[in-house]
Amino acid sequence: MKPLGGGWDELLEPLFNDEKYLKIREFLKNEYSTHVVYPDMYDLYNCFRYTPFNEIKAVILGQDPYHEPNQAHGLCFSVKKGVKLPPSLQNIYKEIESDLGIKEPAFGDLTKWAESGVLLLNTTLTVREHQANSHAGCGWAWFTDNVIKLISDKSENTVFILWGGNARSKAPLIDKTKHLILQCAHPSPLSAYNGFFGCRHFSKTNEYLLAHGKKPVDWNLN
Repeated sequence: MKPLGGGWDELLEPLFNDEKYLKIREFLKNEYSTHVVYPDMYDLYNCFRYTPFNEIKAVILGQDPYHEPNQAHGLCFSVKKGVKLPPSLQNIYKEIESDLGIKEPAFGDLTKWAESGVLLLNTTLTVREHQANSHAGCGWAWFTDNVIKLISDKSENTVFILWGGNARSKAPLIDKTKHLILQCAHPSPLSAYNGFFGCRHFSKTNEYLLAHGKKPVDWNLN
């Protein structure tokens, strides 16, 4: 695996050397060689590559990658430019416009957020084509739970944005005495009207960061 940079290699080395991670690797070798798996293996750890550890301002937790062709590229909720916007991302853009007045961009690539300090972490990092949650039991939860705990332990005044039941179940991993935890319904069309719309998590994130001497996130992708 190519170095991740941004301080991640040293921080994640104990996880990458753990027996549980080695089992995930063996599972993935077989999956990538016998099935279509997303994201591309070279995009698997993009969330770390685009957001250096010491520059993290916020963490958005997704569930597992998009499972249709050309969508997933290693950042939760993000799709490559030129790909139709998924419904959840459309709703995220609607909430940003309602909250901050930022117009919806014509694309779904959230790399600029990642480069602005938002770690876009899925709790499961891979998926078989057309099969949502197909890799949910392979061990990724152990890995990403430890990443969440590591960020909680080793950073200060980070905003953790948890949308939906899967993400909200991770709240106990986070030290709420030194971080802000924002929780609400998932932005999918099935649940967005149950508390996601109107949550104002984007402005609340920046208010918290400014109050703790950090630069706000630039949520404008245009």
